[in-house]
Amino acid sequence: MGLFKKKTMTADRPVPTHIAIVMDGNGRWAKKRGLPRTAGHKVGAETFRTIANYAKSIGLKYLSVYTFSTENWKRSEEEVNAIMELLEKYLRELIRDMDKNQVRFCFFGDLSRLSPQLQEEARIAAEESKKYSGVQVNFCLNYGGRAEIIRAAQQFARDCADGKCTPEALTEEVFSDLMYSAGVPDPELVIRPGGELRTSNFLLWQSAYAEYYFTDVLWPDFGPKELEKAIASYNGRNRRFGGAK
Repeated sequence: MGLFKKKTMTADRPVPTHIAIVMDGNGRWAKKRGLPRTAGHKVGAETFRTIANYAKSIGLKYLSVYTFSTENWKRSEEEVNAIMELLEKYLRELIRDMDKNQVRFCFFGDLSRLSPQLQEEARIAAEESKKYSGVQVNFCLNYGGRAEIIRAAQQFARDCADGKCTPEALTEEVFSDLMYSAGVPDPELVIRPGGELRTSNFLLWQSAYAEYYFTDVLWPDFGPKELEKAIASYNGRNRRFGGAK
C-alpha cells in the first residue's frame, strides 16, 4: 500500500485530518487519447473511487472533492448531462454498497439546481451514512466558494434582522458555523492535479491556512502513489500560521 500502509495515525501525524482535492484534468486526459471529454469523466469517477478507498485505508478522517462547480454549468449541455448521469450512477452504487464501504457522505453546495432524482439520492446517501465512523467524503456539488460566503453572510444578516444576534457577535467561529462545512475541520492540505495553478473558487474560507500541492498529473492518472507524494510534501513543510518559527 506504500508509504502510509499503517492504517492508524501516529504521534507525528503522517496523514492530515482533512484533505481537499480539485479533481481536474478529465477532459484533457480524454483529448490526449482522442476520446470524447465524457470518457475522461468516466475514468475520473473510477479514480475518485480508488482514492476514497485508499484515503479510508490510511486513516484520513475527511476528504473533500470538487465534484461540480457553480461555473461548470457553462460547459456544453452534452458534457453537463454526462457528468450528472455519472453522479447519479455513482450515488446509486454507493447507496447499494454503503454497508460494505462504511463511508460517511456529506454534500456542500446548492443542490436545488440538480434534478429531483439526484437531490433525493444525495439526501439518502447523507442520511443513511451518518451511522458510519470512518472517513467522511464531502462532495462539493454545484459549489462555489464565493457563493458559500455570500450565503453565510446573508444568513447572518437575516439573524440580525430577526433580533437573534447583533453585528458585534460575528466572529470567525460564528461565521464558520454558517458554512456548508459547519462542524468539519478546515483542510490542512489542498491538492490540485491537472497542471493548473489556481484555487478555482474552492473552499476559499476554509483553506485560508491550508498547504497547497500542485501537480501536472491529470486526475484520471492520480493514483495512491500520487496521493502519497502530496502527503509527503505536506509533512515536509513548516506550518507557521503567520508566526515566525
